[in-house]
Amino acid sequence: MSLVLDSSATLAWIYDDEITRAIKQVFDMVTTDSAWVPIIWPLEVGNSLQTAVRKGHIKASFRDATLADLASINIKIDDETNNHAWSKTSQLAQKYNLTLYDAAYIELAQRKALPLASLDRDLRAAAKAMRLKLLGV
Repeated sequence: MSLVLDSSATLAWIYDDEITRAIKQVFDMVTTDSAWVPIIWPLEVGNSLQTAVRKGHIKASFRDATLADLASINIKIDDETNNHAWSKTSQLAQKYNLTLYDAAYIELAQRKALPLASLDRDLRAAAKAMRLKLLGV
């Protein structure tokens, strides 16, 4: 089964001290099937890793290996994210008091009729209100 993967779930998988059984199950699903992400996902994940390098929390070699690992699994970048940014995504952000970045994940999950894997509390609350299936916790 495919799913929509957000950056919080991705980062929990990357860092050993944050991984949970539920996140391991999500990534088992991703490696077995696939995941969809909005076009902003590579920038969010990459920025988080780059910030960790800059702050001395991880080495650049860890960042590079992690990005190579992520590039090797079947994660599909949604080409339509931008088409909905100023309409449906903005409306969802307003309705659920989310950033447009976060609203892009629930818009994609709703549009593709897929479960959302996220650890973000506000994003999960909005997804529950929308009756989207949730994974990750």
